[in-house]
Amino acid sequence: MKIGTLDLGEKPILLAPMEDVTDAGFRLLCRKMGAAMVYSEFVASDALVRAVPSTLRKLQVSADERPVAIQIYGRYADAMEEAARIVESIAQPDILDLNFGCPVKRVAGKGAGAGLLQNLPLMYDIAQRVVKAVRIPVTVKTRLGWDEHSKNIVEIAERLQDCGISALTIHGRTRAQMYKGEADWSLIREVKQNPRMRIPIIGNGDICTGPDARNAFENFGVDAVMVGRATFGQPWIFREMAESVGRTDAFEPQFIQSQYEPFSSDWKLDVLKEQVRQSVERIDEYRGILHVRRHLAASPIMKGIPNFRDMRIAILRATTTAELFRLLEEVRPLIREYAN
Repeated sequence: MKIGTLDLGEKPILLAPMEDVTDAGFRLLCRKMGAAMVYSEFVASDALVRAVPSTLRKLQVSADERPVAIQIYGRYADAMEEAARIVESIAQPDILDLNFGCPVKRVAGKGAGAGLLQNLPLMYDIAQRVVKAVRIPVTVKTRLGWDEHSKNIVEIAERLQDCGISALTIHGRTRAQMYKGEADWSLIREVKQNPRMRIPIIGNGDICTGPDARNAFENFGVDAVMVGRATFGQPWIFREMAESVGRTDAFEPQFIQSQYEPFSSDWKLDVLKEQVRQSVERIDEYRGILHVRRHLAASPIMKGIPNFRDMRIAILRATTTAELFRLLEEVRPLIREYAN
C-alpha cells in the first residue's frame, strides 16, 4: 500500500492515534514490534498556533520510529492550516493526519473531531486548505457518520478524495456510538468497493487479534488495518497480527532487554518493564509510571491469576521504578503459570 510515495508494503498494520497513549516511547516500541506505521497523539491546532510548550513537545519524532504520522484536530480552518505548516516544519512527519473522528464531548461537542460530521462544508474546507498548505501527504481519520440516521461515509469519502487527501481511515462506528457496540465494517467495504475511490482505505474498529486483522483484509478488502485499544498492555500484538496476514519483516526482538524467548510470558513481562523505563526516561519517574499504568492494568498476561486483586492494586499504586519492578518480579512466577 502506498500513501503518496510512502510504500508501507502489503497488508500493513498501523498503530492508531490515541490521546495520552501514543507518545514517542510507545510509538517506537510498537514500530519495533511490527507496526508498519505509527500515529501521534492528536494535537490541538489552536494550541500549536499559540506555541503552547506541552503541545509542541508532542511533535518530537525520532528517526527510529519512522514512518510516523502526526495527527491534528480543530474546528477553525485558519488554525488547522497554520498548524499543518507548523507540524511540517518542526516534526517533518511522513504523513499529516486530520482528526475528523474523535467522539469525546470536549472535542466533538465543540465542533472539532467527529463534530465536523455535522458541518461537512467546514470539514471539506479544512481538508482542502490543509492539502494545499503542505508538501507531505495529508490523510483523514473519521467515522461512519454522526449517528444511526446519518451514516454518510460513502459520500464523505468521495468528497474528501476530491479535496486531495491521500488516504482515508474509517472507524466502523458513528459518533453517537462512541466506543460501544460492535464496529460495522460493511460500510467500510462499501467505500472500498466504490469504483470512484482511488485512494487507500484503512479500516479501524474491533481489531483485537491476528484473525481479526486477516478477516479485515480478506473479507472487507481494506488496504491497511489500524489498531487502537487492543495495543494496551500488549504492544507485541503487532507481531501476532503481522504474522497472521503474512508479514514477518519488521519484528526486532533484540530491542528488548530480555534473556527470554520472544513471545514467552517472561519476555512479555520484560516488554512491559521496557515500556516503563522509556516512559520514565521521557517524562520523570512519578509521572512516567502514572502514564504507563493503564497498560499494566490492561495487560492480558496478568489476567486469570487467582487471588490477584491485592497485588494488582499494589502494582498500580507503585510510585518508584524500583518498587514497581520488585512487584513485577514477584508476579513473574505467577505469569509463567497462568498467562495465556
